[in-house]
Amino acid sequence: MKYVLVIGDGMADNPVPELDGKTPLEAAKKPLMDDLAGRGMLGSVKNVPEGLPAGSDTAILSIFGCDPNYCYTGRAPLEVAAEGIALQPGDAAYRCNMVTFEDGDMPMEEKKILSHSAGSIEGEDSIAIVTALFEDEEFAAAAKKARLTIHKSPNFRHFVVQSAADNDGLVLIPPHDHLGEALGRHLPSGCENAEVLKELMILAHKKLDHHPLNEERRAKGKMPANGIWFWAQGTAVALPDFPEKYGHTGSVISAVPLCQGIARLTGLKAVTVPGATGELDTNYAGKAEAALRVLETEDFVAVHLEAPDECTHNGDLPGKLQAIANLDHLILEPIVDALEEKGEDFRLLVLSDHKTLTSTRGHDGDPVPFMLYDSRFDLHNGMRYTEAFGEKGAKVEAGTALMGLLFGK
Repeated sequence: MKYVLVIGDGMADNPVPELDGKTPLEAAKKPLMDDLAGRGMLGSVKNVPEGLPAGSDTAILSIFGCDPNYCYTGRAPLEVAAEGIALQPGDAAYRCNMVTFEDGDMPMEEKKILSHSAGSIEGEDSIAIVTALFEDEEFAAAAKKARLTIHKSPNFRHFVVQSAADNDGLVLIPPHDHLGEALGRHLPSGCENAEVLKELMILAHKKLDHHPLNEERRAKGKMPANGIWFWAQGTAVALPDFPEKYGHTGSVISAVPLCQGIARLTGLKAVTVPGATGELDTNYAGKAEAALRVLETEDFVAVHLEAPDECTHNGDLPGKLQAIANLDHLILEPIVDALEEKGEDFRLLVLSDHKTLTSTRGHDGDPVPFMLYDSRFDLHNGMRYTEAFGEKGAKVEAGTALMGLLFGK
């Protein structure tokens, strides 16, 4: 028996007026997902516990059987684990996004966040700009005084580690949840270290706003990476051992450090696919091929697709529909076809980790639909994979129960 988990990040949504009141899952072309849902078990699950932030960190921890109520210290520690960075006692990790602030001479507090990803900045540009910032004499001195070390990534998601961090009361806000809003009440707050981080963000904007690399981006019609945004703070974390807990070994295939870090911390393998970007242009075929290679020697594989979430954050509704269709046709279809051709029995769990709302371009922690298909049975339920049909099916109160369902425990 093979076990497959497929996560379409942020696929679930609320009804969208532009889609005549349908959700993207209802409007997207996904014949295989709907067919398997009609033959399998459909339900809804709450992956984000009440009182915790609605994000992929809390939701995907739950999906992998790690209760965020007990093991969640923040998103960044999970992500730096993917880079093999070991946090020491007293260290705090932060995400350091390359972002776009609106142009103008107004105070920083009045500027708006236009993009949480600097327009999905390319890796080479992102590394060049963040390198220029941390090599700037004035900024480098300020970062050193704050005990910050930069760890660069080939996309908009960089990380910093701060030694001897006193973050009691610190409030940092996810930028993707406040796009188009003035910065004022979203800047770091709550403690003395918040002022340090805020001043670094203000200084970074001063240094980057008219940097030659950003002027080149503007001239090409691209968004400038004219700021950095600290968020997702946390300290070292330990997660339950997945093979020991469930009796299955396997791998996680994802373009984003969060999923790779959770894999490493739970004793699973993290697989990086060339050309996997976390965006709409990701290497779908490569992910499907990698999943099938894993299943040649292991009995469990998880495939994570970031594109639906990123498209929603970017206000790209057609892109979200296309990402869902691509997940169906370019990832699910080759995996299912190959397993059926081999005559391999398999169980397949498909779901969104959380809702990402077209209306706000931000996350929402409401229940999301899941579909569990077992190739040995046809339940003839006649339902499709949508939020509305999910609500008609089984109610799973916590995402931590999903792996037990997948493995039939």
